[in-house]
Amino acid sequence: MIRTEEMLLNVGPQHPSTHGVFRLVLKLDGEMIIEATPVIGYLHRGTEKLAENLQFTQIIPYTDRMDYLAAMTNNYVLCHAVETMMNIEIPERAEYLRVITMELGRIASHLVWWGTYLLDLGATSPFLYAFREREMIINLLNEISGGRLTFNYMRVGGVKWDAPEGWIEKVKEFVPYMREQLKGYDQLVTGNEIFLNRVKGIGVYTKEEALNYSLSGANLRCTGVKWDLRKDEPYSIYDRFEFDSITAETGDAWARYQVRLQEIEESLKILEQAADQIPAQGDMIGKVPKIIKPPQGEAFVRIESPRGEIGCFIASDGKKEPYRLKFRRPSFYNLQILPKLLVGQNMANLIAILGAIDIVLGEVDG
Repeated sequence: MIRTEEMLLNVGPQHPSTHGVFRLVLKLDGEMIIEATPVIGYLHRGTEKLAENLQFTQIIPYTDRMDYLAAMTNNYVLCHAVETMMNIEIPERAEYLRVITMELGRIASHLVWWGTYLLDLGATSPFLYAFREREMIINLLNEISGGRLTFNYMRVGGVKWDAPEGWIEKVKEFVPYMREQLKGYDQLVTGNEIFLNRVKGIGVYTKEEALNYSLSGANLRCTGVKWDLRKDEPYSIYDRFEFDSITAETGDAWARYQVRLQEIEESLKILEQAADQIPAQGDMIGKVPKIIKPPQGEAFVRIESPRGEIGCFIASDGKKEPYRLKFRRPSFYNLQILPKLLVGQNMANLIAILGAIDIVLGEVDG
């Protein structure tokens, strides 16, 4: 019998496969993990506390920097919470622009995940292809917002300004192009035997475990739970569009891969319909007072971000700054199951399991 000594190993916080400043303290018996302790907080910026001294419009740029791969979604959830408290009606064209920019952001986020996950597993080409397509989306979002990563485009009551001339047509042109690239992704990766051996049966959990750990997004739908807030609790104008909630059954890294890749196609469906339906003209912002002061009280709203269910709680005492602001950040909740998944796995599988969860550390730490 081979006798080994237990060893403590730090993975991160400067390890490329931790997808940010994230540290894992591993207790190893040879190559096998017998205990895993996540250490977070390296990127904590105190967003929620800082917001207590900021007016609501001033908070929007801070939301960009939480999940910086889904900045439009973060912008929206804050604005949506304030609008809910103040019963503000959003002009139709502005609402369509919100949906289009959020779905473009969702595709871009999934592309970053797809490319970096395959890079983690040793494949270089998918990363280059994913960032080629992502660059097209970033250029579109740059045209409409002026930013490339942190967009600061949403406003309480609408959006900052209208889309430039010809922008909607560019979105329409992007949809068939992206569909064609998805076929190439499948040919390159999805049927690859080496890839399938790395992800099938790895990081498995059940539907009950997913619900007990409060997982959401692809991390929940990979167990067969059909739960997508865009369909099950429609917000904005999502009830006007035909699209599916993608699920898988096996609850492993392979299932999470399938769900995210197929979700890109569903976002393309939404983009196609929204670009066809958007009114030719309209206001960009509703009837909003110059100084935003939500009435005294509380509100909680939740929406579907690329990583799952993001919520925003606001407590107001009637002033122009929130009394309290709290975000339910999906990456933080999805990460909780990691120590359970890693016990009994080897070091190579650690990378495959962590990457499949799809965390953004800016959102984990807040």
